[in-house]
Amino acid sequence: MKTNILVIGGTGKTGRRVVEQLQNKGIEPRIGSRNSSPSFDWDNKETWIETLSSIEKMYVTYYPDLAVPGAKEAIESLTYLAKELGVKKMVLLSGKGETEAEACEKIVMNSGMDYTIVRASWFNQNWSESFFLDPILSGEVALPMSNVLIPFVDANDIAEVAATVLLDDTYNGKIIEVTGPELITFKDIINIISKTSNRKLNFYDITLEQYIDGMKQMQIPNDVVWLIEYLFSHVLTNPKNQLVVNDIERVLDRKAKTFLEYAQETAKTGIWSQVEVQ
Repeated sequence: MKTNILVIGGTGKTGRRVVEQLQNKGIEPRIGSRNSSPSFDWDNKETWIETLSSIEKMYVTYYPDLAVPGAKEAIESLTYLAKELGVKKMVLLSGKGETEAEACEKIVMNSGMDYTIVRASWFNQNWSESFFLDPILSGEVALPMSNVLIPFVDANDIAEVAATVLLDDTYNGKIIEVTGPELITFKDIINIISKTSNRKLNFYDITLEQYIDGMKQMQIPNDVVWLIEYLFSHVLTNPKNQLVVNDIERVLDRKAKTFLEYAQETAKTGIWSQVEVQ
């Protein structure tokens, strides 16, 4: 059934999973992405009006991150337009320990619309669907801050929480913090992926400067390099981001997925071994 729910970033890591969660409940949301119809492009405000037309509730993710320059202005414009067009509720995916993201949260919280903020730690899926995948495939993983404890969270858990709070108005006006059930280091992660994928992975502890230089040599886009440097230097070391929170268990009435559970499931897909699954 068609509904008045919009998922901006509906083809991304959490967005497509939120869409699946809603579809499983018999709800067919409108997907906000460049390739959707109507299309939604953060860089082209002319696309926003048609996408937001007749929408009452929406889930919003900003790519690549709310911390990047221009994100605050984009969220401000979108929130204002949504309110003008009659959107009643907005669920915003935010980042734990990100000062810039918290500025975006405040815009939504002060908009006059109903809202829920879903504030997430780093995603497990960064190791299988994002920038940590290539080093895993190469077998040579070099990362800074290898002993920092991080409550990595699964994107499927985030999406289930987001879909739940989107539909359940008892979570209006609340900030939900989503983390995994444990604090884990990069070294721990490489050991787990090595065991579950049955591969030898060599891990090297390097400085942040060496890591940034390596990305530049690989000609990774400047905005991505900036974001990674920001996340490592400001977010990983933020005490707010080094806490396990039980909001997933509170909202879903079950435990959050562990990194080991994620790794066992992901290893079965063959993504880490480059072997075609028969």
